[in-house]
Amino acid sequence: MRLIGIDPGLKTTGWGVIEAQGNRLVHVANGRVTSDAAATMAERLVQIHDGLVAAIERWKPEEAAVEETFVNVNPASTLKLGQARGVALLVPARCGLPVAEYAANAVKKAVVGAGHADKAQVQMMVRRLMPGVTFAGPDAADALAIAICHAHHAASRAAWTRGTVMAGAR
Repeated sequence: MRLIGIDPGLKTTGWGVIEAQGNRLVHVANGRVTSDAAATMAERLVQIHDGLVAAIERWKPEEAAVEETFVNVNPASTLKLGQARGVALLVPARCGLPVAEYAANAVKKAVVGAGHADKAQVQMMVRRLMPGVTFAGPDAADALAIAICHAHHAASRAAWTRGTVMAGAR
């Protein structure tokens, strides 16, 4: 299954595409979409939209995962991030993909094993899980971590479903 992880941000939105082949994860691509700080909010959201549409059209994922927004101390910053996150949710949904959402701590726990891991630990584990990967930036590394988290959760759901079906067949 091909998955795209999206790390939303108004300045930079990271994306990462992986393939989950059983228990094996394979890096496909990663990148980032930047918006022009001098542009209007609407123009910046269009830039994020267009960049994510291009990534989805090029790499053709089957599912998407987006990191949930955490609340900043500054309400204006939180609102701006929320608008970028809205675009990050909208684009894959409009492309017909199922979209999952994960809290940052859930992503860190799935990738590192600890919900309060720092960015360096997350990047190190992404490199360990997908040897040879180079990141287009820290936002792209985070996006790959989100995709990995989704792959782990999807595998768990599939195993649970198989177990439930098998138990029901007895």
